[in-house]
Amino acid sequence: MPDSLILQQEIARLRLEAENRVRLGTAPRARASTVSVDALGVLYRLASVPATADEGLKLLHELQTYQVEVEMQREQLVANERESAHDASCYRTLFDMAPGGFFILTIDGCITDCNAAAVRLFGGDKDELCGRQIGSLLTLESQPMLAAMLARVRSGREGTALIVTSDSGHSGLRSLRLLANLTPDGETMLMMVTLYDRSAPLP
Repeated sequence: MPDSLILQQEIARLRLEAENRVRLGTAPRARASTVSVDALGVLYRLASVPATADEGLKLLHELQTYQVEVEMQREQLVANERESAHDASCYRTLFDMAPGGFFILTIDGCITDCNAAAVRLFGGDKDELCGRQIGSLLTLESQPMLAAMLARVRSGREGTALIVTSDSGHSGLRSLRLLANLTPDGETMLMMVTLYDRSAPLP
């Protein structure tokens, strides 16, 4: 269904709901009046004259309906913002508490964020890791393979996996499994890093 048609249907639904609320007297109280003193004066004059009373009442009803629509839109925006904040908090918690190491990278491999497991995996602290190239955490022999992997990810190959080695100094030479995906906007990568047992086959 075209977006324009969906928008028209939503506008019609909102108007109908607002009219029902005005008719039933269940309209929410507006937080602030959106009607100027001059506009109220015009409505009062129209309603005071028998010849224009009907027109004045129609305008008043339209104004009330419009105010209810605006208030309903405000309520929906507040609810959407609250839901978005909750979702963002949940995803942040999942990212931070994930058992595997996770990195958020720019498309050229610079670390912009990482979780606690990634910090434990490579030592140091989060501030030391952020801003570095992900390749700097690997051995020189593994860096060309990583560069090729990142190029594949940039080209749109999802779920690209790689086995590399790292010598972080605090725990010696280790084998790592990297798995990376490109975000839908094509501007960021998400990489998972876990310890790899070379005796186990790569799925």
